[in-house]
Amino acid sequence: MNASHSPASAVVFAYHSVGVRCIKTLLARGIQIKLVVSHQDNPAETIWFESVADLCREQGIPCITPDDPKAPELKAQVAEIAPDFIFSFYYRHMLPLDVLALAKRGAYNLHGSLLPKYRGRVPVNWAVLHGETETGATLHEMALKPDAGAIIAQTAVPILPDDTAYEVFGKLTVAAEQCLWSALPSLVAGDFKTLPNDLSAGSYFGGRKPEDGRINWQQTAQQVYNLHRAVAPPYPGAFTEQAGQRFVIGKARLFHGDAANLPTGLHVVDNVVLGVCGDGRALHIIELLMNDKVIAAQELAAHLSSAA
Repeated sequence: MNASHSPASAVVFAYHSVGVRCIKTLLARGIQIKLVVSHQDNPAETIWFESVADLCREQGIPCITPDDPKAPELKAQVAEIAPDFIFSFYYRHMLPLDVLALAKRGAYNLHGSLLPKYRGRVPVNWAVLHGETETGATLHEMALKPDAGAIIAQTAVPILPDDTAYEVFGKLTVAAEQCLWSALPSLVAGDFKTLPNDLSAGSYFGGRKPEDGRINWQQTAQQVYNLHRAVAPPYPGAFTEQAGQRFVIGKARLFHGDAANLPTGLHVVDNVVLGVCGDGRALHIIELLMNDKVIAAQELAAHLSSAA
């Protein structure tokens, strides 16, 4: 605590499960949260994560959802609070430098990768897509560029070979909480050390659209499997169009049998649905969706043969 022993104050920009867990962590560490800035839920988005707005209602914390974090009214509101800290936990907009400058003891963001790798948007999905075997959470100083400030703390988690992005996100939510919990005492005491965030050694990725889930069966089975894992439900899912229909993979595993004598794409062999890839290997598709409903192997076989 500071010399007067009054609790450190914060304005928090937060959304998603990471936002919820990190707000709870600040409260548990005795940080006085004066204001939370969040987002309105998008009705077009599947909301599978926890609600920051609900948590704020439970805890009696003022919560606002402005459309634009650059609005002068928001800057004036933060300036009036004059917080010790500004934190951003999975808030989806870049915060303007003149707002960050209002935090007397610094502005910090929690990012869902081991920086400097996977700066930018949806870092968990990109890490799974690229076949990474670990990722994690990074607490860092906020700067003009996204995810570019000095690193305060990092916590790593494994990505197992069959983990989907959704499963990794669950681990990441815990890693974010651990990372913040361990860093807060030194942040409050003002005796923390930083690590360089060497952008030249890292990578930056933009957002992903549902169309990016389209399967290219000419790729290797591992590449197609990584795509499936990266966008598996509750994300929109990896999809393919065949026999005049769009199919979305719900669940799959790498197939360890031989599929080299089959052309690429969807097949039913011995009542098993296979997605055959360009390297002659395949995915065993455990759950396939057509028109948002699970389609049985026999029904798929009938579709494929009628279109042949």
